Amino acid sequence: MESNLTSRKYFSARSSNSAHAPLIDLPVLKALVLSIYEYLQSNGYFDEAFGFTCVDEGEVEGTVGNSVNSYVLITIMKKDMWPISEKIDGYSEPDLFDMIEFLFDHVSEPKVKNYHGWNDCGYHYSEFNKVDGQGEYRQRINKLLERYDKRFTLNERGEIMALGSIGLNKLFTAKLPTDEITVTDKVENAVERFQRYSSSVDDRQKAVRDLADVLEWLRPQIKITLLKQDEKDLFQLANNFGIRHLNQKQKLDYDKAIWLSWIFYHYLATINACLHLIKRQKVK
Repeated sequence: MESNLTSRKYFSARSSNSAHAPLIDLPVLKALVLSIYEYLQSNGYFDEAFGFTCVDEGEVEGTVGNSVNSYVLITIMKKDMWPISEKIDGYSEPDLFDMIEFLFDHVSEPKVKNYHGWNDCGYHYSEFNKVDGQGEYRQRINKLLERYDKRFTLNERGEIMALGSIGLNKLFTAKLPTDEITVTDKVENAVERFQRYSSSVDDRQKAVRDLADVLEWLRPQIKITLLKQDEKDLFQLANNFGIRHLNQKQKLDYDKAIWLSWIFYHYLATINACLHLIKRQKVK
């Protein structure tokens, strides 16, 4: 089924001044998520999972069984979540994000549709493709989440993740110029831990520690690409602020929420820059 989405950005979204970019709040986000669900549902994207109604066959079960409400309760472990059209106004932000992830797991694109003319029953859909459906759903949802005033994204696994600050979020998705599994896996895990919705201060501290470990791993090569004092300063930042090698001389009384965000971006950008410099030196 062909998407009618467009990648075109209009004036405010293109503006270099982020203050002009229109942001949406939670009530608007809920209304728009409901609109996406209702559009996809009316085009058969949830028929495979949740079933449909036919004038001849009555209620046709989907893969989740004959009670979607019970299935939602068992799966999400929350009451008053289904049906979406009746319950979404009462959703908290975590409720909405739970439902966005739940719908990702159960969306599939129908490849065939046939019109059932008896009593104007309507279209019936078949031959579903889950990967295509999830891709379409993600694209639509992310157009909203990136405009939400707290900035999130739905990743390829269907998990809500925090986006970076405007201008810095590309660091999260930048491909590292190295094939070293020790580096790529550690950085990927650190970014995922840092981005995770409602990540704790401890989660973020561990993410920073992971990046510091990557820098330690790269230290022999960093000595070649950076001045000696610059190289020392990288590790003193982590060692002096209670991130690594805890001791009584470290500074622990600081605003961790602010400082950890700053040092995380600093370390992530440094790793990217150093790897590019290391790669360039190897080419020479």
